[in-house]
Amino acid sequence: MRAASGSLFGLAYGDSLGKPTEFRDYQEIVARYGPGGPRRLEGEPALVTDDTQMTLAVGEAFLEVRTLTPGLLEPVLRRRFLEWANSPENDRAPGMTCLRAIGALADGRPWTRATQADSKGCGANMRVAPAGLVPGLSDEVRSGVAQFQAALTHGHPTALAASELTAYAIFWLGNGLAPADLLAALRQRCAEQRKVYHGDWLGELWQRPAVSSPEEFIARGWDECATALDRVEAALAAGDYTGDPCLATGAGWIAEEALATALYCYLISPDEPVAVLGRGAASSGDSDSIACLAGSFAGASLGLAAWPAEWQTQIEYADRLFRLGRAWD
Repeated sequence: MRAASGSLFGLAYGDSLGKPTEFRDYQEIVARYGPGGPRRLEGEPALVTDDTQMTLAVGEAFLEVRTLTPGLLEPVLRRRFLEWANSPENDRAPGMTCLRAIGALADGRPWTRATQADSKGCGANMRVAPAGLVPGLSDEVRSGVAQFQAALTHGHPTALAASELTAYAIFWLGNGLAPADLLAALRQRCAEQRKVYHGDWLGELWQRPAVSSPEEFIARGWDECATALDRVEAALAAGDYTGDPCLATGAGWIAEEALATALYCYLISPDEPVAVLGRGAASSGDSDSIACLAGSFAGASLGLAAWPAEWQTQIEYADRLFRLGRAWD
């Protein structure tokens, strides 16, 4: 089925379709593309944004390290992020949280002092897909890796929890979970992990004024994610899927809303992957991040063959996407 390739290419396709609609209001998008949003890649190649670029940086760091431990992964992720930040191709409206944190990482300071401690922007989980695709990881390592890659730039507990949930959604779908069962599985994960702090990976990140314990710190993140999942459930139950999806589940600029709105766009029609991308791109918020996450879910569930074959040679960075996919399929 090539679930890893399907997820990675789906992410890039959604990112590319959402690139021209980001920062545009919903009515403007509909006037240009119709209510279903964009359904065709544009350009040769079809350009992506920092979402795909940073996903590739994370994935290639995982390939380089092989044995995923905090001590081995941290310097490689740091270097890969710096290479991305300094690349002339880093001209796709990158997030300021990522740029500020990576600028701080550049001077060699410990990552716990470089991270933007109060940020839960969607840059934390737009790039986390590789953590859901690497085969053979224990639950402890998969959770730790998902949170750790986020924590290097986004230190808010909700950024960590949303990144773990995003990775597990991809992991479960790629391993055969029915889309109809996904929300319940994510809600259960919120409950089970609510007071689990991965100290081996996160160190003293939890230490903040007025926070008395690592359990108290991380519980806030899981609680905010659970609330976001409640909004997805309510929006799906309402049954009216017309209009701007951001009005139902959030604009997606922050991590838990990017996850929620991507899930909403996906779960409306999980067997219609191109429609999922168009719906995510036809949104008034962070359209590229919403569409890329929705595409990663659809591709993990349906595999590479679900996408139009001609898109594989049109999308930017196809060679790098194929390399990661072949490693993990």
